[in-house]
Amino acid sequence: MDTRLIPQVLFLRAQWRRRDRWDAARIAAHQERALGRLRAAAYAGSEFYRRHHAGLHDAPLRELPPVTKADLMEHFDEAITTPDLNLAALEEHLKSLTETGGDPGRAWNGRWWVAATAGTSGRRGIFAWSRPEWAAVLASYARAYDWAGISAGPRPGRPVRMALVSSRNPGHQSAVVAASLNTRLIPALRLDVTAPMSETVAALNAFHPGVLVGYASALQPLAAEQLAGRLRIAPGGVMSASEVLTRQAAGEMQEAWGTAPFDVYAATETAGIASPCTHRNRHVYEDLVIVEPVDRDGRPVEPGTAGAKVLVTVLFSRTLPLIRYEMSDSIRLGGRGCPCGRSFRLLEEVEGRAEDVLALPGKGQGKEGNVSVHPDVFHHVLDEVGTSGWQVIQEPGRLRVLVAGIAPGHTVEGIRSAVAAAVAAAGAVAVPIEVQAVAELQRTALGKAPFVRALKRQEQSQGG
Repeated sequence: MDTRLIPQVLFLRAQWRRRDRWDAARIAAHQERALGRLRAAAYAGSEFYRRHHAGLHDAPLRELPPVTKADLMEHFDEAITTPDLNLAALEEHLKSLTETGGDPGRAWNGRWWVAATAGTSGRRGIFAWSRPEWAAVLASYARAYDWAGISAGPRPGRPVRMALVSSRNPGHQSAVVAASLNTRLIPALRLDVTAPMSETVAALNAFHPGVLVGYASALQPLAAEQLAGRLRIAPGGVMSASEVLTRQAAGEMQEAWGTAPFDVYAATETAGIASPCTHRNRHVYEDLVIVEPVDRDGRPVEPGTAGAKVLVTVLFSRTLPLIRYEMSDSIRLGGRGCPCGRSFRLLEEVEGRAEDVLALPGKGQGKEGNVSVHPDVFHHVLDEVGTSGWQVIQEPGRLRVLVAGIAPGHTVEGIRSAVAAAVAAAGAVAVPIEVQAVAELQRTALGKAPFVRALKRQEQSQGG
């Protein structure tokens, strides 16, 4: 890794710990100043933002038009603020990393760290960070450990061993983060979530991680391995990220390791957005990001109400500014106040992405009428059914339900009947449902196992 990152990350962590004592007024004042600096940098260096905000350079944030991933990728070379970067070069860099097995933690051209989204909700997004920005990305993830009270950082003579079970794809941000942190002071083991379970268990047993991090869909089957006696580790902290963490899965992890997992909210584009304190209340990183839950038409929703999507402004972004960047997550913000003493706003719920909501023919809706079936409909039925997880995949004319490890007392036919009843109660007409017991769940290109998927046409032609 770039050894110059470590001092920068440590400096930021120390600086940000002092912010834990800020009250709401000081947080708001900091946001206003940081937003002003971000917009000034964007207008100075980005032709895209000068045009996108034409006539609004002095307007309040709420009046600025949102930016989608498609907008940024279509106009990437105008949106980027440095002439040293362009989309074609970054795509070639990621392709080379994949083909050669290069080190994703090493800065490209000595200056830039690069990661990409999977593209499951549309066109793949590619993002780049300078050294100061990448230090902020790493520090934002380190903050999750600080707030959770987990020791995870360089300590002379007592290195903290961190195991990450997610994607080994070198373009995925988790791989870039893990490779960037892997040093003698912070030994990091990167494990591929798609690898055979026996290999993953053996690697973890040999490594003895002090901190275990991974997708929820990776951690839940590992908890089952621990309870079965095949996995024998004792992590001091467990962090779940990048997927919805259900109460059922969290309970199994607590039973396995004696500690409930900390559920971190983050994204490739933004890095850390929110994480829990020791009281298990999830706080938004308001000094780093401005988060705006909005309805389908882009209007703000009231606190305590889930938005249809969320607009995020990353206050430290400079290379590729993100100002009111649109993500399809449905989140619910709460108020302030917590026994931990932090005044950062609470994130009450992350309800998943808009793409996770299925459109099924509705009763009495006519031939073209559909009803929206939220993933919660399936969670209520399936969370206690699969010992290693489940998925509902919408295909032309049917729903396919995959169950990994059917729990005792449940049968394929019983699961099918329960899902059919839940779908009917949600207002959808009867649809053929096929339940399959599987050894493992289907995963995206970046190794995630979403609970609910509506297959795209090209996926259907490839057999899902």
